[in-house]
Amino acid sequence: MLVLTRKYDQSIMIGDQIEIVVIDIKGDQVKIGIQAPRDQTILRKEIYNQIKSENELASQAGPENIGNTLGTLMKPKDGIKPRNDKPVVRIKKFIKKPEDRDKK
Repeated sequence: MLVLTRKYDQSIMIGDQIEIVVIDIKGDQVKIGIQAPRDQTILRKEIYNQIKSENELASQAGPENIGNTLGTLMKPKDGIKPRNDKPVVRIKKFIKKPEDRDKK
């Protein structure tokens, strides 16, 4: 592992296209900015590890687990259920209170 010391507003280059800049330092937290091409995926390590483990679990799923997985993916969000077999469209700006939905 390469270990470098940087101060506020100093940067590190990775190759020719990725620059990491120290944006702010507060106590034991360091805020960094990353300048990189849009096609380069950048994730926090804990998110990367979570995606990796979920992908590994999904790749091991057999036919007996597919139904459970599909059922989990197809559950309505936030307890919202379709009415009259119509899909629920949720646009935050236009959400009405439940008691106002039935009024016309």
